[in-house]
Amino acid sequence: MFSEKLLQAMQRNSSLLCVGLDPDPALMPQMDIFEFNRAIVDATADLVCAYKPNLAFYEALGVDGLVALQKTVKYIPDDIPVIGDGKRGDIGNTARAYATALFEVFGFDAATVNPYLGYDSVEPFMAYSERGTFLLCRTSNAGAADFQALACWSPALACRQQPLFTLVAQKAKEWNRFGNLGLVVGATYPQELKEVREVVPEMTLLIPGIGAQGGDLEAAVRYGTDAAGRGAVFNSSRQVLYASKGRDFAEAARRTADGLRCRINSLLAGPPAE
Repeated sequence: MFSEKLLQAMQRNSSLLCVGLDPDPALMPQMDIFEFNRAIVDATADLVCAYKPNLAFYEALGVDGLVALQKTVKYIPDDIPVIGDGKRGDIGNTARAYATALFEVFGFDAATVNPYLGYDSVEPFMAYSERGTFLLCRTSNAGAADFQALACWSPALACRQQPLFTLVAQKAKEWNRFGNLGLVVGATYPQELKEVREVVPEMTLLIPGIGAQGGDLEAAVRYGTDAAGRGAVFNSSRQVLYASKGRDFAEAARRTADGLRCRINSLLAGPPAE
């Protein structure tokens, strides 16, 4: 089960750090995409709790990119979860096709999903009870407030209004019958992260934005982790992958990843509890 695999990786590597495998030819050394990813994985596999390839970077390269993605997923050690970051979201029959592609064809342990179309667009992913599904809740980008922060009314709120992202969190809590739902909440909005954690005290949060996007790591650790000092996966992509653009890119990635891991653990006053 995804949650068990994630927890074991957290404990084994004393890490809440996820490295995003987002190969950008404009930023990476001139080399094969898979070979670049393999070097990053070899350099960081003992430092992370998960990897998160963003599908857009592979789709942009056409068939060759998808082949590199498939090879990358197969290469990552079996005891490290791999999150397919595609942010899929569509009507039920299309959602089922997306879920099949991500979980059966590519073999991801978890996927990111856009819940905007409602329960029937999420259920096909949830039905894979051994896999994880992270619903977009309060994303890390600057334009997230355009919709996610809008005040909304719901019959369950007794005529009160709440931001849309908190309603997403509440719905996710209601839907989580298999215990395999999580939420994506950006480190760039620490107060909102705190509000989400209060709604879902035991749910796993995928927290991007601690690197190049400039999120507050200290606040993200304080508000994002659960009562046991776990329950949060902190993702860094560009900061780790492109720590150096030279031949030493893998060594630089390892140093940066280890620094982030140690920083997170120091904010927890020690590694995640056993």
